Amino acid sequence: MIVAFSVTPLGVGESVSEPVAAAVKVVRESGLPNRTDAMFTSLEGEWDEVMDVVKRAVEAVAASAPRVSLVLKADVREGVEDGLTTKVEAVERHLS
Repeated sequence: MIVAFSVTPLGVGESVSEPVAAAVKVVRESGLPNRTDAMFTSLEGEWDEVMDVVKRAVEAVAASAPRVSLVLKADVREGVEDGLTTKVEAVERHLS
């Protein structure tokens, strides 16, 4: 599965980069394929391992925020590997 998620600390002021960095660190240390952009982090793996990383990322943000917002979108599809790369490559082929 691929999960795109965003964890936002609430009640910490205007800049949220430090608590968000704590969440991204959890994702990167997980060893699962991942990508982070300006709005979301995408993560690929099996259901339980992906959801465990998301939970730990939320907990990392909650350590410095009184409230946390989580937005999550999942693509649950059996038999697909390296979807983070192959899905983008498929679109790029149509653009060239």
